[in-house]
Amino acid sequence: MQRIRLRYTKRGRLRFTSHRDFQRAFERALRRAEVPMAYSAGFTPHPKVSYANAAPTGTGSEAEYLEIALTQARDPETLRVLLDESLPTGLDVIDAVEARTPGLADRLTASVWELRLDGVDPADAERAVAAFAGADTVEVRRTTKNGVRTFDARSAVVSLDTHGTPADRPTDQPCAILRLVVRHVTPAVRPDDVLSGLRAVADLAPPVPAAVTRLAQGLLDEETGTVTDPLAPDREAAQALTAVPAAAATAPTPEGPA
Repeated sequence: MQRIRLRYTKRGRLRFTSHRDFQRAFERALRRAEVPMAYSAGFTPHPKVSYANAAPTGTGSEAEYLEIALTQARDPETLRVLLDESLPTGLDVIDAVEARTPGLADRLTASVWELRLDGVDPADAERAVAAFAGADTVEVRRTTKNGVRTFDARSAVVSLDTHGTPADRPTDQPCAILRLVVRHVTPAVRPDDVLSGLRAVADLAPPVPAAVTRLAQGLLDEETGTVTDPLAPDREAAQALTAVPAAAATAPTPEGPA
């Protein structure tokens, strides 16, 4: 059985698709692309697809991950192209590798988010970020299916910084951009929780909903605060396997007896 790991996006209007909607679209794409999927056992077999840490509905993403199991081996890049062509524009499959190492989900320990705040002056955003960073705890409330829950949104935040106005936004309107690196903890701290925290500590309230996009997710490097590519270990393992036959082919042949 071959396992393929895919990276896909949620762009434009497709950011408003729920995870269940994406699952249905992806399973249709698997059928259209005639992917030789492995299926689960039982009365209602379903394709073996493992989804990892999907972004909340309404947020965009450049870094969603899943893994599929195949009954026949396929070239990862060929499979990526077929699936990308079978999905609607906005749900784009942008990377594929053969799984050669265990624990993809274990390597998704943090995310990098971009928060675009239209109508917010960058100076006001900078003051709010400083207040948030200087607080020991920032309690926020979130409504869940089990009722209202209060938790600390500060401890999971690795970094929160302000950036300049994006090039694709009108320059005559204020727009603040925040870059957020947050650990994946339980309960999960989401970008909207951080926005609630900014409102709590500095009364920062954007006049329109923030445009939120996940830029990356992967293993957090605690020393640098950066998030690494979770598919890199699979690529390195594949390169190591191809390097061994190449080295054997170029090794000198021992000379026989004279």
